[in-house]
Amino acid sequence: MSYGYTGKILEINLTTGTCNVLEMGEAFYRKYLGGPAIATYFALKEIAPRTEALCPENVLVFATGILTGTFGPAVPRYTVCAKSPLTDTIGKSEAGGFWGPELKKAGFDAIVVKGKAKEPVYVNIVDGAVEIKSAAAVWGKDTLDTQEALEQVEGKGSRVLQIGPGGENQVLVANIVNELGHFNGRNGLGAVMGSKNLKAIVVKGSENVPCHDKEFPKDLTRWVAKNLKDHALAYGLYWNGTPGGVTTMNANGSLPTKNWQESVFDKAEDIGAQSLEKILIKRKGCFSCPIRCKRVVESKDAEMPINPALGGPEFETLVCLGSNLGIGDIKLVSKANELCNRYTLDTMSLGMTISFAMECYEKGYLTKEDTGGMELTFGNEEILLELIRMTAYKEGFGKDLALGSYRLSQKLGKDTAKFLLQVKKQEFPAHDPRVKTGLALQYAISSHGADHWVAQHDPFYAEKDSSGMQSVSQLGIAEPVPVAELSARKSRLVYYTHLMTMMYDCLGVCVFGYASRSIVPLEKLAELVEAVTGWNISMWEMLKAGERASVMMRAFNGREGFTSAEDVLPARVYDGISSGPRKGEKLDEAVFTQARDAYYQMAGLNDQGLPLSAKLAELELDWLAE
Repeated sequence: MSYGYTGKILEINLTTGTCNVLEMGEAFYRKYLGGPAIATYFALKEIAPRTEALCPENVLVFATGILTGTFGPAVPRYTVCAKSPLTDTIGKSEAGGFWGPELKKAGFDAIVVKGKAKEPVYVNIVDGAVEIKSAAAVWGKDTLDTQEALEQVEGKGSRVLQIGPGGENQVLVANIVNELGHFNGRNGLGAVMGSKNLKAIVVKGSENVPCHDKEFPKDLTRWVAKNLKDHALAYGLYWNGTPGGVTTMNANGSLPTKNWQESVFDKAEDIGAQSLEKILIKRKGCFSCPIRCKRVVESKDAEMPINPALGGPEFETLVCLGSNLGIGDIKLVSKANELCNRYTLDTMSLGMTISFAMECYEKGYLTKEDTGGMELTFGNEEILLELIRMTAYKEGFGKDLALGSYRLSQKLGKDTAKFLLQVKKQEFPAHDPRVKTGLALQYAISSHGADHWVAQHDPFYAEKDSSGMQSVSQLGIAEPVPVAELSARKSRLVYYTHLMTMMYDCLGVCVFGYASRSIVPLEKLAELVEAVTGWNISMWEMLKAGERASVMMRAFNGREGFTSAEDVLPARVYDGISSGPRKGEKLDEAVFTQARDAYYQMAGLNDQGLPLSAKLAELELDWLAE
């Protein structure tokens, strides 16, 4: 009997309206585990080189982790992969919530979606039975209306993954949502779903995920709940959620403000965790997670009502739609978040694209004629909600914003590239790599564009006795590395914790539940994997699965023409911080390049950032050599 996985992968061909079930054996799961490794495996097998991202030949893969859906702590995650329309690289995005566990309970570890339906459809899966149904009644509806309509048709307890108008209209920064508040937020994968005329995938299952030892996962979850208050990082996530980072980073002089022209925002407290408390109505968590880091907000203000069904803003949203636009109104930013959630728009990429456009406007590269009469100035609160709506429907200037910042810059020309903050055409998250230098490497080496969870963050490893240092001692990292240091030591730290983070994605665990960001140490994770699978598995073997996923993603990009020339940072990060306690701090491009090249060598990549044949052989990926 298999434990932790069903052994079944569902193939859906929307062009023909047919389904097929692949049955995979233990050797496959032990090699790839799940998540991005399985998803990228099918992307490489099924997507021909140089396929256009929004054509029917692109393939959209949903893959759970080997622990997803068990009753261990913080194991709700699944991965979505396809060729990204935003970056033209492999697209990869993770989400938590309840849909991934429900897919496992319904009998499948992954779904591979091919082709394009003639008319809008949704897929309904109940305990292994699959139907492709018309979505005519919900196409064009926002996510809340769609959720309610599909629940009414398919029954309470059905878990709905879907796109809103942003995905339907193939906005390049569109995302995918499950249960209204859990997002595969990056890489424009909602646009891929929309290009296939696929509105939703609804799942309902009645079988618990089989575990070799049924009690250990539950015991570990109870241990987390009992000890949560004694772990500062984990309890901070429960109490403040990610919004707690706003005022902390502002005090630290590293809060992106006005398209990163500034690093301190005078209204940071107005959009931080304490201000959010004024409209917070509850804390919410994902499947089997006692940490409950999600915020749910509500306002009954007649002028700006906020519906709690759409959740609440995270740190990245509060920055990208708040300080980085010069906006310091917590209700407005929360309402903007609600609209993005209704339309399925990535709050990071959209916010950064708007801030880029605002700088272009203020410096004369955009005019009122271009924007349809809108004053695109920082701090202009009157235009934000309308810009979001226009982007979702590609109306007026929203059609330009729907391109993302890189393509908008290409359209504007006139040296606007100097205002960009992106890697591989994907906009930066809200962490400054001039301050956390490991983030500079993460952004650059990420196969799917700028991403702040490619590896772990520098501050976890800056103090000898920190929980972060304790957590990675078994990886051979014995000495702390200063946050601002960019050296071969930092390259090694990023490399090792990249493998760890990719391993987490393959397992289906959330970084907010596990070391170094949170409470569960690596040794307890190893015990959990053994308890679930029944395998005598080592940390080494699991890290190798994470590396396998990483190398496959680089191989995908290599065949698309990506090299070290794309593993670079935008010009602005080499400019000094303009104000605040870190005024003048900047990255040195030569030092960064040296650290990146050291990373390549450690990771078994050549000077173009592509996997060496020996690395492919070591990872049993010889089939990628051609």
